[in-house]
Amino acid sequence: MAVREILRYPDARLRQVSSAVTRFDADFQARVDDLEQTRLAGPGAVGIAAPQIGWFERVLVVDVSTRKNTPNHGHLILVNPEISEWDGYSVGREGCLSVPDYTGNVIRAEKIRLQALDRHGQTLAFDMQGFEARAVQHELDHLDGLLFLDRLVSRRQDLFPRKVYK
Repeated sequence: MAVREILRYPDARLRQVSSAVTRFDADFQARVDDLEQTRLAGPGAVGIAAPQIGWFERVLVVDVSTRKNTPNHGHLILVNPEISEWDGYSVGREGCLSVPDYTGNVIRAEKIRLQALDRHGQTLAFDMQGFEARAVQHELDHLDGLLFLDRLVSRRQDLFPRKVYK
């Protein structure tokens, strides 16, 4: 396991669309471990997507279980995730390991239904809400070459210099 370098905006590779995972071999498992180690090394990171470390396959990690009063499914490694349903919208503040100097207000669905595979290729399905749903949507955007900057309501009014990185 290794902590990998995180690509930072404006690196053009962050705009690359990731390919579906088709092989769950030892090399894939090692990359998943590296992705998790990199997330853990990041300050306060609840999620990370493979493209952030230069790996352009549809893999992300989300764990919001340490947040108090946050409904969640624990530590998740999601492969080839897809949102099939969403409901409601809310504005929330987001930050990103690839955009470390800023946070921004982004509109996201409040509730989602998600299908994915686990790291071994087994089918998963979740109904998510609140912060967990927001975190998954944020990381899923990375798989499509999008950043939270692309979803700001207004760059002038909804982008803020980060004061403290926790």
